[in-house]
Amino acid sequence: MSLAEETRSGLERYLREIWNEDVALGEVTFASAGARRRNALCCARRASGEEVELCATIIPVAAMQVLPIEIEASHLQLAERAGLPVPHVYGVSTDESFLGGPFFVSSQVHGETIPRRILRLARDTPGLGDAVGEQMGEALARLHAVRAEEAHADISRPDGHDPIAGALERVGKQVAAMLHPSPTLALVHSWLSRNRPAAPERLCVVHGDFRNGNVSIDASGLTGVLDWEICHLGDPVEDLAWVCQRMWRFRNDELEVGGLSGRDALRRGYERAGGTWNEETFFWWKVFGGLRWAVGLHDQARAHLDGSVPSVIMAASGRRVCELEYDLLRLLEDQLAG
Repeated sequence: MSLAEETRSGLERYLREIWNEDVALGEVTFASAGARRRNALCCARRASGEEVELCATIIPVAAMQVLPIEIEASHLQLAERAGLPVPHVYGVSTDESFLGGPFFVSSQVHGETIPRRILRLARDTPGLGDAVGEQMGEALARLHAVRAEEAHADISRPDGHDPIAGALERVGKQVAAMLHPSPTLALVHSWLSRNRPAAPERLCVVHGDFRNGNVSIDASGLTGVLDWEICHLGDPVEDLAWVCQRMWRFRNDELEVGGLSGRDALRRGYERAGGTWNEETFFWWKVFGGLRWAVGLHDQARAHLDGSVPSVIMAASGRRVCELEYDLLRLLEDQLAG
């Protein structure tokens, strides 16, 4: 039996169980979902005759799970209540007898998800890039307005009230543990430590990986915010700076927000929806984001080398660390020269 057939059979059994009715699935296809998971797409016909387009997000190997699947699903549900465009979660399971690993089942979202296709769509649709930039700002403002108490009890959170101190400590340990020392990354960490901003007034729900590549977009604008596996409590500015990192522009360097729009569009949408923008804190988190991704790429390559997550995608991540070193030095050029 092929993987698609096994997935179809297991998913039918699961849906019959949670919906307590007969369910028939059409053909199962797989969409790209990065190195750690797979997404199975299908259409389910319920006993009532209703057809539902579904996506099963499956973690095929337990070691690849960043956090428990039920917590990730809860983040989607929280975001849906906050008014963000996210898939609706129908069910979540840790029973590996259905699909071979933990999974959740949600509605499909439509639109482009591959960054290069998103950028071509924006290029060919007048005004779309700026509209998406504003919609991204609005979506983040709605998320950041959610009270921390509404999040899952086991959501990742910083010790105490200062997410900046925790972030610096965590990334500092990663820099120190690199297989090959990086004077550039050590210098950047030192600058961040000397120039750290004040802790936010309150902890917010932070997506953690909001960017071009984790959203879906069609000609009408933003249709989905995806990949909630590292959602946590922290400083809301972290999300705003992350979407503006150079690596998410895919060579459209002049358009800071994912290669789609300038920063002003993101800020307009964020402030219009009730968010507060702080330019100095934004710059600090932008520098931190570059360092975070540099050590993250290094650790992905190491996971392949030590055999914990064998993957060509993970292995290839290591070659990009030098790109981030270059970006960080350019970003800090004026500050370091002064």
